[in-house]
Amino acid sequence: MIKVENVSFKYKGSQKNVLTDLNFEVADGEMVAIVGQNGSGKSTIGKLISGILKLKHGSIKIDNLDISKKENYSLINEKIGIVFQNPENQIIFNNIYDEASFGLKDLADNEIKTRIDDALKQVEMEQFKDSDLYTLSLGQKQRIVIAEVLAKNPKYIILDEPTTMIDSQGKEAIYKIIKKLKSEGYTIICITNLADEILLADRTIILEDGKIVSEIKREDLVEKSDILEKFNIHKPILLTILSELSKNGIELDIKDFSVNELVDKLKGKM
Repeated sequence: MIKVENVSFKYKGSQKNVLTDLNFEVADGEMVAIVGQNGSGKSTIGKLISGILKLKHGSIKIDNLDISKKENYSLINEKIGIVFQNPENQIIFNNIYDEASFGLKDLADNEIKTRIDDALKQVEMEQFKDSDLYTLSLGQKQRIVIAEVLAKNPKYIILDEPTTMIDSQGKEAIYKIIKKLKSEGYTIICITNLADEILLADRTIILEDGKIVSEIKREDLVEKSDILEKFNIHKPILLTILSELSKNGIELDIKDFSVNELVDKLKGKM
């Protein structure tokens, strides 16, 4: 479990808090979307949890390990992987195998190979194992970065706007991976401003000016979808359709929040 208690944060030289008195938990196996306008502080949360930024006010615990204690750094680093919006800022090597093996140097060669092969299969990029990264699209590079994170065998994955810079085809590939990882029991925090990524989460936390202003459970998304608009979060088209159907007396029990599922449900109503 990730537990965030009374966390406030301001950047050096700033008089204003980016985050103010944040309190929330992420249960094992849960996927939580953190949404908000630019400047709401959502990316700062990911950097604090992953240890990129140093926490000064409040407490963050990963499986009861306090991230502020130096003796916990290595253990927490093994538990958490983070993926940023621009894969080119996260990639160090040109060769895919070298990139995917970064951070695994303390393991035996056969273990490294096994982990890389498994991670590349998870993101459906195994056929590119011997390729150079410069030959890949931005979406494919992002999948390699995710594979690099998976090769560490983390328990928690933080996705910081993972599809913002990727075309629609690349987005669908990443969404497929996220769904698969969720089904495999990974705990995922998805920091996003894209409406469709909300539909992947078990729970959505809405930030405004560094404060949590609302939380919506997955099963309440249709009923409470107007809350997204209230805080200027673009509502997924699928939720708009379901809301309108509900207003007209057509209630659909949607589990996947996919267009195909919606079509099948509507066919069943005919």
